[in-house]
Amino acid sequence: MECAVRAYWLRSPGLGEIRPGSVPAPDEGNVLVRTLYSGISRGTETLVFDGRVPASQRASMRAPFQEGEFPGPVKYGYLNVGVVEEGCGEDALALLGRTVFCLYPHQTRYVVPASAVTPVPDGVPPQRAVLAGTVETAVNALWDAAPLVGDRIAVVGAGMVGCCVAALLGRFPGVRLQLVDADPTRAAVARALGVDFALPEGANGECDLVVHASASEAGLVRCLELLAPEGEVIELSWYGDRRVSVPLGAAFHSRRLVLRSSQVGAVPAGRRVRRGFTDRMSLALHLLSDPVFDALFTGESDFEELPRVMPRIANGEISALCHRITYGRTCDEQTAAVPGSGE
Repeated sequence: MECAVRAYWLRSPGLGEIRPGSVPAPDEGNVLVRTLYSGISRGTETLVFDGRVPASQRASMRAPFQEGEFPGPVKYGYLNVGVVEEGCGEDALALLGRTVFCLYPHQTRYVVPASAVTPVPDGVPPQRAVLAGTVETAVNALWDAAPLVGDRIAVVGAGMVGCCVAALLGRFPGVRLQLVDADPTRAAVARALGVDFALPEGANGECDLVVHASASEAGLVRCLELLAPEGEVIELSWYGDRRVSVPLGAAFHSRRLVLRSSQVGAVPAGRRVRRGFTDRMSLALHLLSDPVFDALFTGESDFEELPRVMPRIANGEISALCHRITYGRTCDEQTAAVPGSGE
C-alpha cells in the first residue's frame, strides 16, 4: 500500500511550497522512515533557495535523494532524523523501531535502502542528531587538516560548520583555539562550546592552522593574515556562483603559506583506504553524545511553516545557526492509502 506524504519543494528561486505525494511500500532491502526532525543547513540551502548554484556545479551539488534540478523545481536537503516504521528484508527488518539519520530532504515520510540510514546511538537525542551531516563535514575537515597537539588554531566563521569544527577542536589537548566571527553575538555560542571567541580584528595571529567557514572574501583574507610562516588554511566555504579575490602576492610566497580545500563529498586520501562514508557518519553520530552541540540550535519551526521560514532565513531576518524543523504526526497521513493505489 502506498503511503501519502508531504514534501518541501523549491518551486523556483525564492519561492518554496509544500507538495503532496506518495511513496510505495518498501520492497526488498528498503525501509519506510517517518520523519521526526529535519535541519536547515543555512549556508548551502540559502544558496539553493536563492538559485545561486552555478550550472557547472549542479551535478556535484546534488543531494543524495534530491528530486528535480537546479535552480528549480527541486526537493533539496540532507539533515533528517526519523523512525523506521516498515522494512523488507533481513537488514531492513533489523531496523524496525530504530531512530535513524538519513541524508534526505524535508519530507514527512520516505523510502530508502536500509544502507542509506545510520542508527542514532542510544545516548544521542533525536533532536540533536539532525546535526550529524554537519558534524560529518567537520570530521572530514579535521581529517584533512590533521591538527597536532599544541597547535595554534583559529576557526574563522561561526556558522554551523565552523561551530562544529570548533567544538571538536576544543577536545584536542594543548591547542590554542579561537572561534572568529564578525558578529559579536556569536560570542555566546563560543562560550557555550567552551572555546575562546574573537572578532576578526582582535584574533590571535601566528597560527599553525586556520579553518575557514565564513563563506566571505574578507574572512578568507583574514585567514591568510592569521597564519604563521608555512601555516595552512583549510577552506570549507562554498561560494556558489560568487567570485572571491585572494591576495596571493605580498608575503604569500615568501611565508610559504598553504591554502587547501576540503569537501565532504570525498573521504580524505589519508583515510580512504581504512574509512568509508558509513564509518564517518557513525563517528559523527557518536560525537553528538556531547550535549555541547545543543548550543547550535537557534530556532525551531513546524514543517508546515517551511515556505514562510526559508525566505526569512535566506534574507537574514532569522539569524540561524541550525534551524530545526519538527514534524507533527497526523492521523490521516499515518493510515491513508493513496487513492487509486488499489488498497
